[in-house]
Amino acid sequence: MKALACALALWTAAAIAQPNGILLVAKPDLPDPNFSEAVVLVTWTEDGSTVGVTLNRPSAQRLVDLAPMWPGAADFKPPLYSGGPVMRQVVVALFASPDEPKAKAFRVLPHVYLSMHPGNLEPLIAQPSARLRLYAGFSGWAPRQLEAEVDRGTWYSMRATEELIFRKDTSGMWQELVEKARGGPRADTAPVPFDILVPCFACFASSSP
Repeated sequence: MKALACALALWTAAAIAQPNGILLVAKPDLPDPNFSEAVVLVTWTEDGSTVGVTLNRPSAQRLVDLAPMWPGAADFKPPLYSGGPVMRQVVVALFASPDEPKAKAFRVLPHVYLSMHPGNLEPLIAQPSARLRLYAGFSGWAPRQLEAEVDRGTWYSMRATEELIFRKDTSGMWQELVEKARGGPRADTAPVPFDILVPCFACFASSSP
């Protein structure tokens, strides 16, 4: 119950005003089965924790299977993606919007947000757009935990783009990004050192939407 309360606190905290999302690409020898061949979009909370969703794991599950009582769930046809090993029973939305959401959300790119707040999810489900992805569960790391994993050499870090995170076919995403990170013939997007991508939390501490 304590872990659940802590996780919910992360998602109900004030949204970060400046976008700070990056991609983590699992290296081929990453031992954790939860993240084997995973591409994870992550962002930071004001206390230095990290949350995100796995982009390349579509499932056979539908919204009505996870949340049958949600308005519009039966009519929402796209499959859910497996967002990560934390709170798999919770729906998380990744969506693009030209306007700031009315409820709490993390801004991961200039016009892209992550949220599990019903005040955001309900209108998104009622009028779904092409740039909406729903996830069952999410990924999370305690402060400094992810940095330690990167220091051990388990992840590549890359800049996120809106086109990539909403790609319809994710089947070859991991292989493509590993090739880019290694400097292969399709390496048009070079990896970026993690310490450059990690945000300055002091810059966000006083910000809210």
